[in-house]
Amino acid sequence: MTSQKRRKSIHIGGFKHVNPIPNACRIGNLVMSGVILGRDPATNTMPESLEAQCANMFAHMRATVEAAGGSTDDIIKMTVWLKDRSNRGPVNVEWLKMFPDEHSRPARHALPMDHMDGGALVQCDFTAVID
Repeated sequence: MTSQKRRKSIHIGGFKHVNPIPNACRIGNLVMSGVILGRDPATNTMPESLEAQCANMFAHMRATVEAAGGSTDDIIKMTVWLKDRSNRGPVNVEWLKMFPDEHSRPARHALPMDHMDGGALVQCDFTAVID
Protein backbone atom coordinates (compact mmCIF):
# COMPACT_ATOMS: atom_id res chain seq x y z
CA MET A 1 0.00 0.00 0.00
CA THR A 2 1.40 3.40 -0.98
CA SER A 3 1.86 6.17 1.58
CA GLN A 4 0.77 8.85 -0.88
CA LYS A 5 -2.87 9.72 -0.82
CA ARG A 6 -4.67 10.47 -4.04
CA ARG A 7 -6.86 13.10 -2.40
CA LYS A 8 -5.29 16.15 -0.75
CA SER A 9 -7.10 18.46 1.64
CA ILE A 10 -6.37 22.16 1.15
CA HIS A 11 -6.36 24.52 4.14
CA ILE A 12 -5.62 28.24 4.36
CA GLY A 13 -4.89 30.48 7.32
CA GLY A 14 -7.43 33.08 8.31
CA PHE A 15 -10.44 31.17 7.03
CA LYS A 16 -11.63 27.72 8.01
CA HIS A 17 -14.90 25.90 8.25
CA VAL A 18 -16.66 25.31 11.55
CA ASN A 19 -17.18 21.67 10.58
CA PRO A 20 -14.21 19.30 10.13
CA ILE A 21 -13.84 19.88 6.38
CA PRO A 22 -11.04 21.49 4.37
CA ASN A 23 -11.32 24.71 2.37
CA ALA A 24 -10.88 22.65 -0.79
CA CYS A 25 -9.84 19.26 -2.06
CA ARG A 26 -7.48 18.31 -4.88
CA ILE A 27 -7.26 15.06 -6.82
CA GLY A 28 -4.82 15.15 -9.70
CA ASN A 29 -5.23 18.46 -11.46
CA LEU A 30 -8.82 19.07 -10.26
CA VAL A 31 -9.53 21.35 -7.28
CA MET A 32 -12.98 21.89 -5.82
CA SER A 33 -13.62 24.24 -2.94
CA GLY A 34 -16.13 24.09 -0.16
CA VAL A 35 -18.27 27.13 0.55
CA ILE A 36 -16.26 30.33 0.86
CA LEU A 37 -17.72 33.11 2.97
CA GLY A 38 -16.66 36.73 3.33
CA ARG A 39 -15.49 36.63 6.95
CA ASP A 40 -12.73 39.03 7.89
CA PRO A 41 -9.57 36.89 8.19
CA ALA A 42 -8.10 39.06 10.97
CA THR A 43 -11.14 39.13 13.27
CA ASN A 44 -13.13 36.10 12.05
CA THR A 45 -16.23 38.31 12.07
CA MET A 46 -18.67 38.89 9.24
CA PRO A 47 -18.54 42.45 7.89
CA GLU A 48 -21.89 44.18 7.61
CA SER A 49 -21.42 45.39 4.02
CA LEU A 50 -21.75 43.24 0.94
CA GLU A 51 -18.74 45.05 -0.54
CA ALA A 52 -16.45 43.99 2.33
CA GLN A 53 -17.81 40.44 2.29
CA CYS A 54 -17.16 40.18 -1.47
CA ALA A 55 -13.60 41.50 -1.12
CA ASN A 56 -12.86 38.95 1.62
CA MET A 57 -14.56 36.11 -0.28
CA PHE A 58 -12.47 36.73 -3.41
CA ALA A 59 -9.30 36.99 -1.27
CA HIS A 60 -10.13 33.63 0.36
CA MET A 61 -10.75 32.13 -3.08
CA ARG A 62 -7.34 33.36 -4.29
CA ALA A 63 -5.60 32.03 -1.16
CA THR A 64 -7.33 28.67 -1.53
CA VAL A 65 -6.43 28.09 -5.18
CA GLU A 66 -2.85 29.20 -4.46
CA ALA A 67 -2.62 26.82 -1.48
CA ALA A 68 -3.67 24.07 -3.90
CA GLY A 69 -0.68 24.92 -6.12
CA GLY A 70 -2.47 27.02 -8.71
CA SER A 71 -3.54 30.55 -9.45
CA THR A 72 -6.75 32.36 -10.26
CA ASP A 73 -5.95 31.64 -13.94
CA ASP A 74 -6.76 27.99 -13.16
CA ILE A 75 -10.32 28.67 -11.97
CA ILE A 76 -12.77 27.32 -14.52
CA LYS A 77 -16.13 27.75 -12.73
CA MET A 78 -17.45 29.83 -9.85
CA THR A 79 -20.87 29.61 -8.26
CA VAL A 80 -22.09 32.54 -6.16
CA TRP A 81 -25.04 32.53 -3.78
CA LEU A 82 -26.47 35.91 -2.80
CA LYS A 83 -29.00 36.78 -0.13
CA ASP A 84 -30.32 39.31 -2.67
CA ARG A 85 -29.53 37.92 -6.12
CA SER A 86 -30.32 41.27 -7.76
CA ASN A 87 -27.41 42.85 -5.86
CA ARG A 88 -24.54 41.55 -8.03
CA GLY A 89 -22.71 44.88 -8.34
CA PRO A 90 -20.22 44.27 -5.50
CA VAL A 91 -19.57 40.73 -6.82
CA ASN A 92 -18.89 42.15 -10.29
CA VAL A 93 -16.44 44.73 -8.89
CA GLU A 94 -14.27 41.98 -7.35
CA TRP A 95 -14.85 39.70 -10.37
CA LEU A 96 -13.43 42.32 -12.75
CA LYS A 97 -10.43 42.92 -10.45
CA MET A 98 -9.62 39.20 -10.39
CA PHE A 99 -10.56 38.44 -14.00
CA PRO A 100 -9.98 41.63 -16.02
CA ASP A 101 -9.52 39.90 -19.41
CA GLU A 102 -12.96 39.40 -20.95
CA HIS A 103 -11.47 36.67 -23.16
CA SER A 104 -10.18 34.64 -20.19
CA ARG A 105 -12.78 34.42 -17.43
CA PRO A 106 -14.25 31.41 -15.69
CA ALA A 107 -17.88 30.48 -16.08
CA ARG A 108 -20.03 31.89 -13.28
CA HIS A 109 -23.52 31.28 -12.02
CA ALA A 110 -25.39 33.28 -9.37
CA LEU A 111 -28.15 31.77 -7.26
CA PRO A 112 -30.39 33.11 -4.51
CA MET A 113 -29.86 31.85 -0.99
CA ASP A 114 -32.31 32.97 1.62
CA HIS A 115 -31.08 30.96 4.60
CA MET A 116 -27.55 32.31 5.11
CA ASP A 117 -26.48 32.42 8.74
CA GLY A 118 -24.24 34.69 10.75
CA GLY A 119 -24.85 37.85 8.73
CA ALA A 120 -23.58 36.35 5.46
CA LEU A 121 -24.85 38.15 2.37
CA VAL A 122 -22.79 36.20 -0.18
CA GLN A 123 -20.88 32.93 -0.51
CA CYS A 124 -19.24 31.02 -3.33
CA ASP A 125 -17.43 27.92 -4.37
CA PHE A 126 -15.14 27.23 -7.30
CA THR A 127 -13.63 24.54 -9.46
CA ALA A 128 -10.09 24.84 -10.81
CA VAL A 129 -7.97 22.74 -13.14
CA ILE A 130 -4.26 23.05 -12.36
CA ASP A 131 -1.74 21.88 -14.96
